Amino acid sequence: MAGDQPQIDTSIRIVTPENISFQYQLAGPFRRLPAFLIDFSIRMAVVMAIGFLVQIFSLVSAGVALSMFSVLLFGLEWFYGGLFETFMNGQTPGKWLMGLRVLRVDGQPINGMQAVMRNVLRSADLLSFGFAGLICCAGTQRYQRLGDVVCGTIVVVEEKGWLWGMAKLDDERAVALAGYLPANVEISRSLGKALAIYAERRRFFSLPRRREIARHLGEPLLDRFELPRDTSHDLLLCALYYRTFIADRRDDERWQKEVRARTNPASAVSDSSRPPPPPPLAQEQMVTPITEPPRIRI
Repeated sequence: MAGDQPQIDTSIRIVTPENISFQYQLAGPFRRLPAFLIDFSIRMAVVMAIGFLVQIFSLVSAGVALSMFSVLLFGLEWFYGGLFETFMNGQTPGKWLMGLRVLRVDGQPINGMQAVMRNVLRSADLLSFGFAGLICCAGTQRYQRLGDVVCGTIVVVEEKGWLWGMAKLDDERAVALAGYLPANVEISRSLGKALAIYAERRRFFSLPRRREIARHLGEPLLDRFELPRDTSHDLLLCALYYRTFIADRRDDERWQKEVRARTNPASAVSDSSRPPPPPPLAQEQMVTPITEPPRIRI
């Protein structure tokens, strides 16, 4: 998370070691309260079921039934959240229903030790009828309760990643810029997922916001493709998305010709394999075509 920018909302930005930026919305105490109540209700329902079974076993042996009840109650109280968050990737049933997830402060999934410890320390948050945890959440930038502070975890709102078909590229210059990228470029699965999500959601962002988000991934890609440093990062990501997911379709050649004709009518009659440079954005320029680079794997 960038420490030099003030937090103006509940969103945080985490930059991974691969220089890829992810944005999360933090879950405040009142957003987390319904999930806690759901999990509490589930535990109470299980306790009632255990109590019913204990009454049946008490007819055979009261001592065995009481020991069984004590062991199950201890495990339910202290390890319910820890086990679920370990095997459900940071979620309990309540968090799953409310769309919340526990992550490490660096954006990585939590491990079993963190999941168990943050739930064991919940007893400290419940001191003074829960005011200790509420005060801690209100006093930290990331809405961390005492267990989160000790274990280095945060709770975020999980966005559903519904992507329907191919994203529509509303800027023809991105299609034209795709002609400058190698046709045989190979990208990793994580990069392909990031490109798909960005291309799908960029229409909801303003131009300054697009530049801010695309810069973290666009800068290293400029070096990989040996493009000019003033090339638009936003258009580069869209062009790479087009080159990766769309350019192998049957109508690709026709689409490229149409875009070439609209962006530069004088070159429509040219049979050159590379289109002319597309018109630049404000204060962003793309210059002469580059030579065909070797096979690139990202």
